[in-house]
Amino acid sequence: MFFKYLFFFFLFHVALAQESIYYGKVLFDKQPLEGVSVLLKGTSKGTITNKEGIFKINIGKLENQKLVFSFVGYEPILINLNNQDYNIGIVELIPDKSLEEVVISGSLKPISKLDSPTPVEVYSKTFFNANPTSTVFEALENINGIRPQLNCNICNTGDIHINGQEGSYTMVLIDGLPIVSGLSTVYGFSGIPQFLIERVEIVKGPVSNLYGSEAIGGVINLITKLPENTSTLNVESFVSGWGEVNTDIGIKYRLSNNSSGLLGINYFNYSNPIDKNQDGFTDLTLQDRISIFNKIKIGNKFNIVGRYLYEDRWGGQMNWSREKRGSGLIYGESIYTSRFELFGDYRFNQNFSFQFSYNDHSQNSFYGLLPFNANQTVGFSQFLWSRNIKYHKILIGTSYRYTLYDDSTVATFDEKLSFNKVSRTHLPGIFFQDEIELNTNNIFLMGLRYDYNSLHGNIITPRLNYKLSSNDKSTSLRLSFGSGYRVVQVFTEDHAALTGARDVIFLEDLNPERSWNFNINFFKKFYLKQGVLLDLDFSLFNTQFSNKIIPDYDTDPNKIIYNNLNGSSTNQGASINLNILIQNGIRLNLGTTFIDSYILENNIKTIPYLTERIRGVWRIEKNWISSNFKLDISGNSTGPLRLPKLGPLDPRPTFSKTFHVLNFQLTKSWNNNFESFGGVKNLFNFTPPPNSIARPFDPFDNQVTFDSQGNAISTSNNPYALTFDSSYVFASNQGIRLFFGLRFKYD
Repeated sequence: MFFKYLFFFFLFHVALAQESIYYGKVLFDKQPLEGVSVLLKGTSKGTITNKEGIFKINIGKLENQKLVFSFVGYEPILINLNNQDYNIGIVELIPDKSLEEVVISGSLKPISKLDSPTPVEVYSKTFFNANPTSTVFEALENINGIRPQLNCNICNTGDIHINGQEGSYTMVLIDGLPIVSGLSTVYGFSGIPQFLIERVEIVKGPVSNLYGSEAIGGVINLITKLPENTSTLNVESFVSGWGEVNTDIGIKYRLSNNSSGLLGINYFNYSNPIDKNQDGFTDLTLQDRISIFNKIKIGNKFNIVGRYLYEDRWGGQMNWSREKRGSGLIYGESIYTSRFELFGDYRFNQNFSFQFSYNDHSQNSFYGLLPFNANQTVGFSQFLWSRNIKYHKILIGTSYRYTLYDDSTVATFDEKLSFNKVSRTHLPGIFFQDEIELNTNNIFLMGLRYDYNSLHGNIITPRLNYKLSSNDKSTSLRLSFGSGYRVVQVFTEDHAALTGARDVIFLEDLNPERSWNFNINFFKKFYLKQGVLLDLDFSLFNTQFSNKIIPDYDTDPNKIIYNNLNGSSTNQGASINLNILIQNGIRLNLGTTFIDSYILENNIKTIPYLTERIRGVWRIEKNWISSNFKLDISGNSTGPLRLPKLGPLDPRPTFSKTFHVLNFQLTKSWNNNFESFGGVKNLFNFTPPPNSIARPFDPFDNQVTFDSQGNAISTSNNPYALTFDSSYVFASNQGIRLFFGLRFKYD
């Protein structure tokens, strides 16, 4: 019997030696991992671990080979094979630290996203490549809680809503500096070459403690690439079935041994008037835009960026032409925009730095017969000093912001002096922040900001944050409480004040808006045995406003009345995000936001205009690594929105219907430097109802009868007592369309 077992033992080892079957077990934190990929490097031979984490792989008679162990959420491990020992033993995987993105938007200091006491969402270039667009404005449409809102049916300008709050509450930063604000709010998202964007960081809720006015609803921070992290040449271009052409070009260059630059050029053109809803007006605004971006890095201390944008856009009746600009013959909205930006930072040492920005924005426009010429210059400077003292991370900053604004409306007209008066605002401020590490798992942050507005006086904004996390940082709970404020500029922020035929009325001097916000955020990362990494992100938010300024479309159908709210306004809700990464090349991003927003005045509760009750976003990505194909399916659903009607007789619905937008894209990588992509946008062909523009056949109200107070009267040819109006808008008129594009880089 002994010799029998000895014989079989000998045969087994002989067979094992011939077949070279290696085996072992894969663990994490002493627990087996199922579904770990075990691949023989340089070949297609591979296997996966079973429920006990055990694997076996036959490599034949190959010698001096290496096994690659890879699993979602963990660092890949490379093991050299020993031809004398086929038992590899225990393979211990380590969580991938590269998944811990570094963010700056929540505290003005680089910090791991998992360590940040402020919830910060991060979206990389890969996310936006799933649905290529010509502007950052459109690119944000598939982020949970973010909704690009068109404000004009004719010129297609818009802003970004965060958790249902108006776009004027969203502060847009480029590299952490306030570049897009005031007059540029509705145009500032255009012309930024998207290949230059390294990532987008989003903070929901007031961050006025760090960034001052306009950060009352949240911050969108566009982080651009450093020259050393880009290819020598980048080209990306795509065309759509509607005739849109968008091209981004990037060139990296070297000035000296310690300085380099990155030049980016964006060109967009759409010159094909389309009227599929047959209302006589262009469905999509025609545009001709060029933007030049140049970023220079000198050593490790100094970064400076310059950008110039010029845009010519128009929308209106199909037979409008440039010589009809500003005339009463054919209605058109024509906007010439010229904009220059300069911003950067200088680091004196590890703890002390200086930031600056300057932008000049000029707009020459006509909205039908109404001219709107405006100029805005904004200068900003800020010193930051930080120091770590035991368990305290202290940040102290001083800032100064100067705004010069002039336009051709009543906003700057002095009735007493009977001439236009340029508005100049000085805004010095100082802020303090202390991040206290109570222990490894508990971080408490408190901050206080003081600003002096030369028009409105003293403004104080406090802030408190607390984070509790598990030892491995896979679970965290964040609590946030803070205040925000905003100084309003109606004509630069609310496009409805310009377009159409309504008069704009101010009942009083508008005071700054104030808000108090409370937010709870729970985050959990799951490493599942079946080769699945799942992130769960859940938030509850509540914001209470005082002095809120809300345009009144209802009191008088021919007027938009602006006044500080004599009551309260509440914005609250919940959001949930699920990010799922599966070992077989599938990635899913699913998100839903529920919003309860209302205004309470004189014991009457109303729902604000253009605030959705629910919104969902999704993205499905599938990679076929062997053939270098990638499929992206992305889209969003938006619940009913309350829309501004022209009076009780207006037959148009008070609320929009729930609508869905679905996009499909297939990408093929031909090598490391070249890829092609194409697909379908708005696959369901959703468009708003064709009667979104009131009385499009009479844009100058020539056939409207008014009473002595200027109100439209119901007549036989105008039974609903309507006037021409384009503010009844909630989505683009652009329907289904094909697109095709190419990306190329040269290192």
